[in-house]
Amino acid sequence: MLEFAKEILRKRSLKRNASNVSTQILPLGKMRSYVAVIDVEDTSFDSCKTAIMNFFRAHNINGSVFFQDFRKIGSEDRLITSIQTTITKKDLDWLGRPNKYKLHVLKEQDPDVFISLIKEPNFAVEYLARTSRARFKIGRLQMSNDLFDLVIKDPANKSLSQYESFQAIKEYLLRIQ
Repeated sequence: MLEFAKEILRKRSLKRNASNVSTQILPLGKMRSYVAVIDVEDTSFDSCKTAIMNFFRAHNINGSVFFQDFRKIGSEDRLITSIQTTITKKDLDWLGRPNKYKLHVLKEQDPDVFISLIKEPNFAVEYLARTSRARFKIGRLQMSNDLFDLVIKDPANKSLSQYESFQAIKEYLLRIQ
């Protein structure tokens, strides 16, 4: 019963807070800023972060990389990414939405492009994507109501890393005129 109520409240929250900005495929030359969301549990996360930042920097596009870090971190462990752009389990409310501070940081970025490299997005990533006012949204798995304008799926019988997925996205971005 609790899960059923949670789903209803999640849908209501998404409907109430979803961006009303219409999205479309955007040529690289019209992008001014980006936000990418990656999972630190993917072994390629560091090289992926570097590839994302280098690609957009080379095209004079500002932005930042947000990190999903749902690992259990003990008292001796340290966060390996920026606290401002890292979403941990502690940053989620009981519905699974990121806290207001993290949402404010994302909103402040005002990205033209939102990229989710999370292979199996959870509610937190869906919430970030749906509430983002980005004009072009890219993901690895399509979500309801055609959330993403461009979806780069893993090939059959092969699981790509986030880095490999970004390489494929990069090829498409370079082709879109």
